[in-house]
Amino acid sequence: MIQECSYCKEDNQLIKQYNYWRVSLHPNQCYLGRCRIVLNRHLEDLTEINDDEQKELFSIMKNLRQVIIDLFGANLFNYTSAGNVTRHLHLHFIPRYNHEVEFESQRFKDENWGRNHAPYPKDFRFPEAILTAIKQKISSQL
Repeated sequence: MIQECSYCKEDNQLIKQYNYWRVSLHPNQCYLGRCRIVLNRHLEDLTEINDDEQKELFSIMKNLRQVIIDLFGANLFNYTSAGNVTRHLHLHFIPRYNHEVEFESQRFKDENWGRNHAPYPKDFRFPEAILTAIKQKISSQL
């Protein structure tokens, strides 16, 4: 039996839809502005994307990076594409901060600054209203 792909379904964390990709807010915001960049079509390996998809991906990454710098003051970015759990091509876009950031009266502190982003608190969650505010803030600039 073929397992259904969760990334091929509707995305309730959608920030912006593009021709080939979409940007979604990661539900764990221990790194403020953490997003997923997900290929719209089902594909597993980054090396298999076509030229148009590659061009759009790099444009999205560049724009998203600048938006997160402008909005939240990120100092560094980690990008990962492992595919170990979900076999649908997506990249983790992880802003890093060398300072504490406040947004909507919530404080964000990068406890792993200067090291790999993982391990991180997997159960870190904010109320849906905060996630919506983060999505709207990013969406308004992207």
